[in-house]
Amino acid sequence: MAAIDILEVSKIYAGGVEAVKSVSIDIADGEFIVLVGPSGCGKSTLLRMVAGLEEISKGTVTIGGRRINDVEPADRDIAMVFQNYALYPHMTVYDNLAYGLKNRGTPKAEIDARVAEAARMLEIEPYLTRKPRALSGGQRQRVAMGRAIVRKPAAFLFDEPLSNLDAKLRVSMRGEIKQLQKRLGTTSLYVTHDQLEAMTLADRLVVLNGGRIEQIGRPLEVYHTPASTFVASFIGSPAMNLVQVTREGTRLHFGGQVLETGRLPPLPAELTLGIRAEDLRLAQPGDPSLRLKVEYIEELGAQRLVHGTVDGKTLTAALSPEIDIADTIALTVAPSRLHFFDTSTGKRITQPLDPAAGRRESATLPEPVLV
Repeated sequence: MAAIDILEVSKIYAGGVEAVKSVSIDIADGEFIVLVGPSGCGKSTLLRMVAGLEEISKGTVTIGGRRINDVEPADRDIAMVFQNYALYPHMTVYDNLAYGLKNRGTPKAEIDARVAEAARMLEIEPYLTRKPRALSGGQRQRVAMGRAIVRKPAAFLFDEPLSNLDAKLRVSMRGEIKQLQKRLGTTSLYVTHDQLEAMTLADRLVVLNGGRIEQIGRPLEVYHTPASTFVASFIGSPAMNLVQVTREGTRLHFGGQVLETGRLPPLPAELTLGIRAEDLRLAQPGDPSLRLKVEYIEELGAQRLVHGTVDGKTLTAALSPEIDIADTIALTVAPSRLHFFDTSTGKRITQPLDPAAGRRESATLPEPVLV
């Protein structure tokens, strides 16, 4: 086990194309870090530079305090789990698990012990004599993880390992990966484009966009206090509602309606208001409210997503499935759940939530009045 330090690392391809732009991440010993972002954001390229499969154009990577920029992949003391399993089809499960150890001249008794331990952990003991073609997708992924485990490396690198699995199996496998990493305590760097997978697995998230870091933080911290409109729209399902509003004193003009806040932190006249779908709720009689014209409803079982418009502004509300929904509904919003972003830069311009408690700090906005 070892810490990984990524210091101002960049990847520049021929023609001056910069896929990763001066990225710095300090990964503590035993920490589970997830790189998340859309396709083409540079997350897999960054992982491959740490693994030694891509040359580092600028910057430095250290593992356990050792600079590994020019170290061969096989000598970096890392183990990688790929999206496509990368198993040898002509070998049995046992031989796939043992292959790397045999190449390193590990004594047979130790190989047997390590393979047996990994097989027991991953519950693949009955399959040791089978070949990969006789296994399900989930079983093959367990074998791929087992091959990494037997190495007892300083760090695990995961490159979208669950992408080829069906939805149900992905849920169970990500739980197994998290439990296994906790049990082993091995430093892990995991790449995914699935924000739900990222939220479930990570000790800390690194949200990438266009080769740059948008935000680093604990999952709930990133969810509750997105640093930009990009993070707000990418992390969370459904995405945060983002609406262009204008400020007039303590009033926010929301289309044809006005939200009276009582007071506001320093804000520009034009800004972007963010509201999570779950923070919108049905207004009770006498409550100030927004009138949402319902366009369509997504039934998800535990909740329903109600999509509509308020004076041309698109909003989505997550409501109880037991609530009857009319063509137009009255919604209200908790004041502590208002987010403000600069329209020109997309950056957050309000005090963050307390990441530990998941609520606003003492300098909160008062209860708004919607008129």
